[in-house]
Amino acid sequence: MSVDRQLLLRFEHRPSLVYDDFYVADGNRTAVMWIDRWPDWPAPALAIYGPAGCGKTHLAHVFLARTGGRLLAPADLSARPAHDLLEGVSACVVDDAGDVAAAGHEQPLLHLYNTVKETGRHLLITGRRPPSRWTIALPDLRSRLNAAQAIPIGEPDDAVMEAVLVKLFSDRQLRVEADVLALMLKRMERSFAEARDLVARIDEEALKTRRNITVSLVSRILRNREAEKSAKQATETETAGDV
Repeated sequence: MSVDRQLLLRFEHRPSLVYDDFYVADGNRTAVMWIDRWPDWPAPALAIYGPAGCGKTHLAHVFLARTGGRLLAPADLSARPAHDLLEGVSACVVDDAGDVAAAGHEQPLLHLYNTVKETGRHLLITGRRPPSRWTIALPDLRSRLNAAQAIPIGEPDDAVMEAVLVKLFSDRQLRVEADVLALMLKRMERSFAEARDLVARIDEEALKTRRNITVSLVSRILRNREAEKSAKQATETETAGDV
C-alpha cells in the first residue's frame, strides 16, 4: 500500500489530539498516569516536560478534554484577570510555560497560580525543561513552580518512534508500507522533532512530484537531509575555527 490519497490538492494539516491517538509507552507512562490521576494531585500545578514533539501538547489536550479545562494563551494572561480566565472551568493549561514566563508574563503567571490554588482548581504546565531550570526572576513564582510535581517524557525507543511516525503520517491522511517505516527508523535521527520534520518533508516531496511514498523516494530525502546536516556542521566548524 502506498500513498492513501491522491496527490492533487494540499489541505490544511491538523494533527489528531484525542486520547485514543496518544501512544502510551515507557517514556511517557508516568505522565499519562498523572493525567489519569487528576484531580488527586498533591499540589495545584503539575509540570510535564520533554523534547520538542514528544507529545506534551497532545497530552495537554487530553487533559483539557478530561477536565473540561481551558487552554490559556500568553495574550490571555496579560489581557484578563485570572478569575475571569478561570470562570466556569476547574482546570487550565499553559503550554510552553517556560517560554511564556521568559516573554514577560511572570506576574500574570503568578496571579494565575495563586488563583488556581485559592479556588481549588488545577494548572497543567508544559516545557522542554523542568521548571527548576527555567529562567524565572520572580522569587514567588519560582518557588511555586519548583514545588509542582515535574514529570519527564523520555526519549523514544523503536516502538515509540514507529508509533509516532505512523501517527504523523495518519494526521496527514497518509499510510505507508512497513519497509518505508523500517528505513526511516534505521536512518533518521532519534528525536520527535526530526520525525515531525521528516514526515513533513516526505509529504511535501510526494505532493510536489506526484509520486507515491516509496523506499526510493524516502531514501533520496534521507540522503539529502544527511548531506544538508553535514554541510551545516562543516560550516559551523569553520566558523568556530575562525573565532
